Amino acid sequence: MGSWQIGGQLLISCDGSGTVSSQKIHCPSCSRREMGNGQVLYTHYAIFPVLVKAGESRVLVLEPEFITPQDGHEKQDCERAAIKRWVTRNAERFAEGQFTLLGDDLYACQPICELFLASGFNFILVCKPDSHVAMTQQLEFLAKNDLVDPVVHRHWNGRFAERHEYRFVNGVPLRGGEDALQVNWCQIEITREDDGQPRYRNSFITNHRLTSANVVPIVRDGRARWKSENETNNVLKTKGYHLEHNFGHGQRHLANVMITLNLLAFLFHTMLDLLDEQYAALRQYLVARRDFFNDLRALLRYWLFEDWNDLMHFMLDGLELLPDT
Repeated sequence: MGSWQIGGQLLISCDGSGTVSSQKIHCPSCSRREMGNGQVLYTHYAIFPVLVKAGESRVLVLEPEFITPQDGHEKQDCERAAIKRWVTRNAERFAEGQFTLLGDDLYACQPICELFLASGFNFILVCKPDSHVAMTQQLEFLAKNDLVDPVVHRHWNGRFAERHEYRFVNGVPLRGGEDALQVNWCQIEITREDDGQPRYRNSFITNHRLTSANVVPIVRDGRARWKSENETNNVLKTKGYHLEHNFGHGQRHLANVMITLNLLAFLFHTMLDLLDEQYAALRQYLVARRDFFNDLRALLRYWLFEDWNDLMHFMLDGLELLPDT
């Protein structure tokens, strides 16, 4: 699969997601949300940082940060507070400018960006125009004066040609005011070449200085943030891990312990897929995780194997995947 390192940086994508929710079962670690009918929904949320690589479907999950009521705080915990805790706690482990954090527009605010930089992290964050009015006004002024640099590439997607237009500018204010943090902004707009129909548009802010030579990989890495949703949250919820299932709520911490064990299983399965040839061969044949997990569950229920290799060999032999030697 190659190195996870891209341009001297490792990419850590961060995104929050709900796990267990109930209107009846709850514990002191639950978040509370009053619904329209007046009833209370008790939920568990967490931030799941993952190592990602553009073009690679597998991710490596890191230590989560649970969004849960904090001692001594009257306000309910939130995703922004949780990412601050995770960054502060992991600054020494991931410092020295070798890691770039990816995130959505929620993180593209001055307090969080300043914390990223002070903790030794770089960042590429989605930046929506509606939530960054001062920056948008500055960019409009620069565009009218031809001070926003364009880079245009033509791309064949297998069915038709696309026009990829990148625009970038360095040193724009993240917010209004004299104390505004200066960031670098870039945008990608993809249109069909034959009819000009728009297909995708997004913009990002970063502390990496942008040039015509690196804006394309910077945008590519910024778009890898979606792996938090597609290759992490979606897999954990719909592909056999049942992350939203209540495996046990307990009195305080059991639900989060179960979530952690689920993440560890996901991590070990990914590592086996990367490092264990027998496991990788089986997963290549049994593409659907549910099928693979169901086969394992059935075999281990009715048969005793000496060790892991014995189990893998039995499955490979039964599926006629062993080499003819």
